[in-house]
Amino acid sequence: MPSLKTVLMLALSLASFARAQSSDPYKVAQTFKIGGVGGWDYLTVDSQAKRLYVPRSTHTMILDEENGRTIADIPGQQRNHGVAIVPDLNRGFITDGKAGDVTVFDTNTFKVLGKVKAADDADGIVYDPTTKNLVISCGDAAQLMVLPADIDLSSVKAAGTPIDLGGKPESLAADGGKAFVNLEDKDQVAVVDIKAAKVIDRWSVAPAGGAPVGMAIDRAKHQLFIGCRKPQKLIVMSTEDGKVIADLPIGAGVDATQFDDGYALASCRDGTLAVAHADADGKFQIVQTVKTPPGARTMGLDPATHALYLPTAQMMPTTSSQARPSPKPDSFMVVVVKR
Repeated sequence: MPSLKTVLMLALSLASFARAQSSDPYKVAQTFKIGGVGGWDYLTVDSQAKRLYVPRSTHTMILDEENGRTIADIPGQQRNHGVAIVPDLNRGFITDGKAGDVTVFDTNTFKVLGKVKAADDADGIVYDPTTKNLVISCGDAAQLMVLPADIDLSSVKAAGTPIDLGGKPESLAADGGKAFVNLEDKDQVAVVDIKAAKVIDRWSVAPAGGAPVGMAIDRAKHQLFIGCRKPQKLIVMSTEDGKVIADLPIGAGVDATQFDDGYALASCRDGTLAVAHADADGKFQIVQTVKTPPGARTMGLDPATHALYLPTAQMMPTTSSQARPSPKPDSFMVVVVKR
């Protein structure tokens, strides 16, 4: 029979292991080696169909979420950025920044149904179920475009009236008929009434943060999670009044944020994934930094499985004149991080 000392030591060891496990909720589980040509930007997860939509500059790859196998590939873009899926209509939407338009496709057949004109540098795109509209940020045009999900492609070839934002938009989120849009060059979040097609408020992320790019939302607690590059911070902001609730240090080159059932995450170009969580008093802190490959700056989330998918590639050595490293040919991959 083990001694009391042995039992106590075992109990302490188990408690220590449990604390370690709870403090490190995420880990890199596997890597899908995809290859192929083209860069990458926002990765979108279709949780219902178990598919990953990956823009690759001139084409959009559709991958099996379970194993990374290529299911289909939609050609015909010039410089794509983001994908939004509307399952009820079996429609998908791809933004093309160079063409300034949106490719509409059938999610069952992956056939292109048509293209709709947006504005220069069509970039981020989200679906708002309240108004049943797609909302598109157009960076160089400094505009937001609103596109009905059920648009009649046989008669309508352009999105609705553009909404002037007064700054360069980046990522965005939508909730209850409102869009929240990062204005990277103004250190602001623009609040837009989608139905009225107008800016109704502007909230500053400064001085806590600056150059806001990534955005995610917790609709239940009315909070935004904003990735800022200058300084390098994850900002938590109220969607009710724009109050900055927390500002947390993160890595360099953030591009995307996600909210996963109590955890806020920020993916950064330097190969770090910051994980934040609030304690019982609602105070946020960074609870983990996951090591990821360099360049893994964007990500998609499957809220059903809590899996994150981060696209990147092997990087070549940089020269003094390069702003960022170049990917090695045919080395594209998707890193899977799981809870």
